Amino acid sequence: MNEAVNISAISIFVFLGIFLGFVLSFFFIFKRSPNSLANRYQGLLLLSLSLCILEQFMNMTGLIVKVLPLTNFTEPLNLVIGPFLYLFVKKSIDQIGSKKEWFHFILPLLYLAYMMFDYIQTNEFKYNSYIASYHPDWPRLDVRLVIQPDPLDLKRYLNLVTAIQILFYVVLSFVKISRTARLSGSTLLNTGDDVLRSLRNMVVHLLIIVIIFISVKLNFEGDLGDYFIGVYVGIFTLMTTLRVMNESAYFERTASFIDLPDVKYRKSSLNENSKQKILNSIISEFEKKEYYMENLASLSDLSKKIGQSHHHVSQVINEKLGKNFFELLAYYRIEKAKDILKSDKGAKITIEELSELVGYNSKTAFNNAFRKLTGKTPSEFRKSSEIR
Repeated sequence: MNEAVNISAISIFVFLGIFLGFVLSFFFIFKRSPNSLANRYQGLLLLSLSLCILEQFMNMTGLIVKVLPLTNFTEPLNLVIGPFLYLFVKKSIDQIGSKKEWFHFILPLLYLAYMMFDYIQTNEFKYNSYIASYHPDWPRLDVRLVIQPDPLDLKRYLNLVTAIQILFYVVLSFVKISRTARLSGSTLLNTGDDVLRSLRNMVVHLLIIVIIFISVKLNFEGDLGDYFIGVYVGIFTLMTTLRVMNESAYFERTASFIDLPDVKYRKSSLNENSKQKILNSIISEFEKKEYYMENLASLSDLSKKIGQSHHHVSQVINEKLGKNFFELLAYYRIEKAKDILKSDKGAKITIEELSELVGYNSKTAFNNAFRKLTGKTPSEFRKSSEIR
């Protein structure tokens, strides 16, 4: 076996990205925050990408020969990237768990079981598998198969299936973000909401990764071009690490690790007096006029009412209130719903009537928001209030 190791400047950069990816994924998965559920899926997405790139790194440097049993160990992880992306987007918007999420992982679990035919092969077979992809001109070893490693000849379709599956989840994610943006009176491309903008940008970057992936497979033999993906993801993990170091509350809000730092406010013309004036107008609309009870309430509509641009209104809500528009709207609506449920009226009103009364068009959306902010469903909250 050829055990030569080739370390280059690019491989060092990729390894740095892998290391930072592991560190960030740990915090996304285990750090408790208001967005723990969404961040957990983002952490699992980043961990999966980091493991896949780690195998690429070992293959490109030749280190895989030192640990041949790990050859192809991340192949099933290719099929969890799409589901983790979509679930991160969905939970960032809805912030509530579901028992139906497991079906997204049926395909990767089936492929993991199928890969056992490959995993039990000898080191000589795995060495041949490695050089077939990265050093096709090297002489191969004589191998005696334990069992057919790919009895159904499925592995040759993995790249195609991976690309199609991720594209499918990218489309689902765009649809989810677009529908939510329309509810706020904006669009997918012109949303003033920071969360939706961050989610949209993340999905765009995952789409770019898919395009790189397809281009690599079409233009490079075997897996020789996989480093492009490693460098691309490495750039973002490095930039996200710098953002985490500079923003103490980074994990407290919804933010994507595959996104550029948001610079939209750095050149803002607003001074502190202007910000305070806008803030006072926002609070007046919400607390005196109860704007949040309008079922068509949106960032653009609120901006028109107070005579300001939606970018400035979004900036003030983010900077002065520590929320985005959707979170602010939900906070006031749920506080109003809690007050009603504690009153005599709350004992008679149905949950559906209550949801419409405080501005929701959907009982499900109301239940999700109520549970997110209180830890209870409206019915559970009403019962606990009656006991007191």
